[in-house]
Amino acid sequence: MTTVSIDANINAKWSQGHSSYSPGSPEELAIIAIDLLVKELGTEAARSFITQVFTKYPETYKGIEQTARN
Repeated sequence: MTTVSIDANINAKWSQGHSSYSPGSPEELAIIAIDLLVKELGTEAARSFITQVFTKYPETYKGIEQTARN
């Protein structure tokens, strides 16, 4: 199985505060991104944006490694 690791330092600022993040995996990066989208756009607009991204992939897509085996 392919493992993606991330080496990043993210500093996010907004009028009410700031946060620093150091994601190490795609899952951690996604959690950070979703959290920031909700802060920026609100829940429904963030959900709509994420839904648009998912439309690029077939519903049965299983990831790079799994797809390559089929």
